[in-house]
Amino acid sequence: MTEAAALHTPGAPCWVSLIVHRLSATEDFYGRLFGWEFRPGPEELGPYVRALLHGKEVAGIGQLPPNRHLPIAWTTYLASKDADVTAEAIRSCGGTVAVGPLDAGQAGRLVIASDPCGAVFGVWQAREHLGTTLAGEPGTPVWNELLTRETSSVAKFYQAVFGFGTDAVVSADFDYQTLRLEGRAVAALHGVGHALPRDRGPHWMTYFEVADTDEAAARVAELGGQVLRPPREASGKRVATVADPEGAVFTVQQSSR
Repeated sequence: MTEAAALHTPGAPCWVSLIVHRLSATEDFYGRLFGWEFRPGPEELGPYVRALLHGKEVAGIGQLPPNRHLPIAWTTYLASKDADVTAEAIRSCGGTVAVGPLDAGQAGRLVIASDPCGAVFGVWQAREHLGTTLAGEPGTPVWNELLTRETSSVAKFYQAVFGFGTDAVVSADFDYQTLRLEGRAVAALHGVGHALPRDRGPHWMTYFEVADTDEAAARVAELGGQVLRPPREASGKRVATVADPEGAVFTVQQSSR
């Protein structure tokens, strides 16, 4: 199974999207940062574009209606064979379904939900649009991690709804669970206790691969974003936590190659 094909295993993160106030300015920021190009996507939910790298889809960006003032944040979507069944499982396991299930034209069927701790995520049932079709190159999503207060209770939710297996490392000073499907690590839960930002609460973090973390962080600042946590070593990777000009937070991670 290729890296890109593995993204679409049910339960695996398969897509990331962002809804912003200024679509054209956001396209310019990410185009200059990651080399993305854009083409229109389904507009059933409003203006929307898909970001492409080497002609392959890697992410989506939409525009909020002028009168809506929602938090600007990247949303991780988990793959599903049946969004309606997954929505029922989310409800029965203590989560909340906020949007859907509903069709995005012929592209697929989606759900926006939150886990019992309040972290928002999406569910995607692919039809014509499979989700991310390129992996392992700078400018592509490389990892998704839930930042929450503690992992033990919320891990049961994701295990029950999506069938994850987990590798847990839980001690007095470290709380981390790797989520696995078919023996492959696909995402993680990271309990950070009181270090969780009060203004954000539990949330999924999207990691994007870059050729050089230090250069990428500097480029974010040049383009009008912010460096929230400067480049550093974490679990053998060089990473930096940054925000785009509208405040959407993400992490850049240096390619291991």
